[in-house]
Amino acid sequence: MQAVIPFPDISSELFSIDIFGVHLALRWYALAYIAGLIAGWRIIVTLMRRPALWPGAQAPMAAEAVEGLLTAIIVGVILGGRLGYVLFYRPDHYLAHPGEILQIWQGGMSFHGGFLGVLVAGLWFCRTTGAPAMQVSDAMAFVAPIGLFFGRIANFVNAELWGRPSSVPWAVIFPGEAAQDCAGVLPGNCARHPSQIYEAGLEGIVLGLVLLVLVRRGALRRPGIVTGVFLIGYGLARFIVEFFRQADAQFVTPDNPAGHVIGTGAIGLSMGQLLSLPMLAAGLWLVLRARRAA
Repeated sequence: MQAVIPFPDISSELFSIDIFGVHLALRWYALAYIAGLIAGWRIIVTLMRRPALWPGAQAPMAAEAVEGLLTAIIVGVILGGRLGYVLFYRPDHYLAHPGEILQIWQGGMSFHGGFLGVLVAGLWFCRTTGAPAMQVSDAMAFVAPIGLFFGRIANFVNAELWGRPSSVPWAVIFPGEAAQDCAGVLPGNCARHPSQIYEAGLEGIVLGLVLLVLVRRGALRRPGIVTGVFLIGYGLARFIVEFFRQADAQFVTPDNPAGHVIGTGAIGLSMGQLLSLPMLAAGLWLVLRARRAA
């Protein structure tokens, strides 16, 4: 008999209350966003108060200005994450049901879309304040793994974005649709890779530690290094974990059970992998550019 791990009995809501017939709840996913944003904000404030970390011993902005950056990031990550999901993953559905685009409480956020949203928000902030864009980008990239870690843990608690069927000893039986019989791996009790935990480890812990070591060694004094390494690290982590994640349902057909959006078989790419390739290329370019400028 296969050794599997039953899904822990954790509610997706930390607490809830009904007021005048309206159900209000604080969910783990919302808490993950809040915790990641607050932690990132406080760490960036600390970085701005340590001018020795930056080129010419001068921080790119005053610590008090970070609140304005936080506001821009919040708008960018929510709008970008939602629009990215709509455009990259389910354009046909939302074209037919445009009223659902704003229903973010129903789920559906894209990291790559959120990344683009944060990029635009950061550029807008730098343009309006005069802060050096590359240095601000390095600060944001340094704290990004914190939000990624919390977000992936929330994905696991919500039993969403689960992995492909597996017989590994640490495979998890997720509730609901994920537990249905899949390819005879464990009939009637489908065990899957806990791919959310894989991502939390790679995108959050491993990448965060790599960036911490770089910053402690003076990487912020070479603008572009931290951002470039973040892009490379995330791109690689996401590309690898996509081999273990369940394919997006909208791309799965009888002729394409792996859910590839380009190619087939071993050379096929998922949407997550396809969107990660430009990040890898941009990250490599930034690192090479920063090294040449040193």
